[in-house]
Amino acid sequence: MINKKIKLLVTIVLLLLNISCGAQKVKPHAANAPARQTNLSDSALLDVVQKQTFKYFWDFAHPVCGMARERSNEDAGYGHETVTTGGTGFGIMAVIVATERGWITRDTAAKFMRKMVNFLLKANSYHGAFPHWMDGATGKTIPFSRKDDGGDLVETSYLFQGLLCARQYFNRDNPVENEFRAKVGWMWTGIEWSWYTHEQDVLFWHWSPNNGWAMNFPVRGFNECLIMYVLAASADEYPVTAAVYHRGWAQSNFFKNGKTFYGYTLPLGFDYGGPLFFSQYSFLGLNPNGLKDKYADYWVQNKNHTLINHAYCLDNPKAFKGYGENCWGLTASDTYNGYNAFSPTNDEGTITPTAALSAFPYTPEYSMKALRHFYYDLGDKIWGEYGFTDAFNETKNWYSKNYLAIDEGPIVAMIENYRSGLLWKLFMSCPEIGRGLNKLGFTYAGQTKNALVK
Repeated sequence: MINKKIKLLVTIVLLLLNISCGAQKVKPHAANAPARQTNLSDSALLDVVQKQTFKYFWDFAHPVCGMARERSNEDAGYGHETVTTGGTGFGIMAVIVATERGWITRDTAAKFMRKMVNFLLKANSYHGAFPHWMDGATGKTIPFSRKDDGGDLVETSYLFQGLLCARQYFNRDNPVENEFRAKVGWMWTGIEWSWYTHEQDVLFWHWSPNNGWAMNFPVRGFNECLIMYVLAASADEYPVTAAVYHRGWAQSNFFKNGKTFYGYTLPLGFDYGGPLFFSQYSFLGLNPNGLKDKYADYWVQNKNHTLINHAYCLDNPKAFKGYGENCWGLTASDTYNGYNAFSPTNDEGTITPTAALSAFPYTPEYSMKALRHFYYDLGDKIWGEYGFTDAFNETKNWYSKNYLAIDEGPIVAMIENYRSGLLWKLFMSCPEIGRGLNKLGFTYAGQTKNALVK
């Protein structure tokens, strides 16, 4: 995936140069770490982890806008005002979970969400799409790179995956929830998905009023961007045609695979599946259970991708310290020398807790083993005020003290989908999503009534 690799390289270079966005400077995580409990049941441990991780999006949310700060550590460059569009979408899902589980009241959550959409309505957007990063106090764009200073359609898709779930959840007839739903609708119908085709049969990642289409990233699969095509086909206004999906997303030399790794056949994508966020980010709301098109069964795709990643860590061909049945999971994260997107074909010994924990729906037994190891055996090094820190590398004796929104959010959301299917039910209940999936040729669970049937 040449264009995606370029995007990733841009990210890595920025972070290696310490031009990553920072949030407010926090104390070392150990100083703020909650006391760990002992002898918890599986269910109780899941409660503890979800609730603690949710605090990143509640206690640490930007005070003006309520959006998620990109990360907890303040590195040279942007400072504590930087908020993330995609990470906020994941955080919205965490707020829904917290409301449903009674950690915050519904009225408080609804007012929090209303504050956020009021901010977004005034923030910079570009043909309806939001930038990757914004100033949480002003809504002004913070460039992700020199030419990436406009709309980011992938990040916007992650945001609206969350907002559409919230629109379905906050469905009561009262002034706060009515206003929230209406304003989500205004923004949803204002996204000019068709503009981002650049008059071609493919969606482009970026457009900027300063740089036009200079980023030149047509998004082709298979990777973490499936949700963008589903939303673009589902739009009430400015939708894309099915041809954009079939001739753009599904046409590349890295889309179909069909080979077997560690005994598991991988229908789509790179050899060994790539980083685990490929099977997680688009599927926080999009339910892979029974989801099929002419290219793949997406439950098989995501489960086998995860099983390959797990099997590779057990095999541990590079003999990194710590790898095993209780310690696995390769995906994009901070690491001892910057930031990287780890996978079986790009392994430097760094384990990222979100990889195994956000895989709970696919590999619950293996994910629970990892969770218990992370919490009980490594908790004094990686458990803190917002749950598990971003990553660790035992070979290098390196343990992150930082938190990243895009890694924390999927932990809460995917554990909840494993436990109750809540976010899958909400997203798949959106009538426009059903129409979009049908347009693209998908079949899916609960198709007749456009909702998940368990």
